[in-house]
Amino acid sequence: METSVIIPTFKRTGDLRRCLIGLERQMIRPDEVIVVVRDTDIETKNFIKGFSSSLTIKTVFVTMPGQVAALNKGLQSALGEYLCILDDDTIPHTDWLKRIIEIFKQSIEVGGVGGRDWVYHGTTREEGEKDVVGKVLWYGKVVGNHHLGYGNPRDVEVLKGANMSYRSEAIKGLKFDERLLGNGAQVHNDLAFSLSVKKKGWRLIYDPSVSVNHYPADRFDSDQRNIFNKDAYYFSVYNETLILKEFFDTRIRKITFILWSLIIGTSEKPGLLQVIRLASKNKNVFQKYLINIKTRLTL
Repeated sequence: METSVIIPTFKRTGDLRRCLIGLERQMIRPDEVIVVVRDTDIETKNFIKGFSSSLTIKTVFVTMPGQVAALNKGLQSALGEYLCILDDDTIPHTDWLKRIIEIFKQSIEVGGVGGRDWVYHGTTREEGEKDVVGKVLWYGKVVGNHHLGYGNPRDVEVLKGANMSYRSEAIKGLKFDERLLGNGAQVHNDLAFSLSVKKKGWRLIYDPSVSVNHYPADRFDSDQRNIFNKDAYYFSVYNETLILKEFFDTRIRKITFILWSLIIGTSEKPGLLQVIRLASKNKNVFQKYLINIKTRLTL
């Protein structure tokens, strides 16, 4: 079997329907589609029972909450040589799977493939272009920009969970990190998985033409998009710190990362200089900084 598409989902049947229809319209159809459903999610169970499709859809159930458990269940159930992961709130472009297969077949050194997720806010598509995509800079800053990448395919260190695929051989013996905190999204699980594959010596390729449309949907946990929640923020900082401290292979790089994160940081995870810059604009910046200090120094 060549291709398996894995879709974790939870109570988002309208989004799931669009995603599955997008897979039906692929130039090359997947050999199997694995939909991972929480055992308590009656709404999604009923939807799948009533959904008529020409796809080979396999529904598997998971009892534990959180995306990590769902992703691991999907990996365990997949039989394909290439395992393609989609968020349920995405719609793959018609040539999405065809392009993924072509990239994998170009080189046996390629362990993972990702692409651009065109983010929509309602009916408005977010535009823009960024050169640097999917990188961990030497001092620890993680650069995403997967939704803004353009140009030619390039090697990266990080693939985005909404649109990422792996060669089964490359992820043999790996699973999504069950230590990550969160009661739903478990932010940065894609960062941890990407870096694990990279450390095994495989290439990760980002090609903007491997595209999906992304309609960020509601989350049913504490991590709500664009709304500050101290628990969700702590989970994010904890997960990022755990991942990067293990990824950096020297003590000096680990120390550099901690110092940079506490002195400078980013607007989302502010260090002291960012606190000074944002103090009059962001009422949550002081609370974020205190969480950063406590978490970065105690892990």
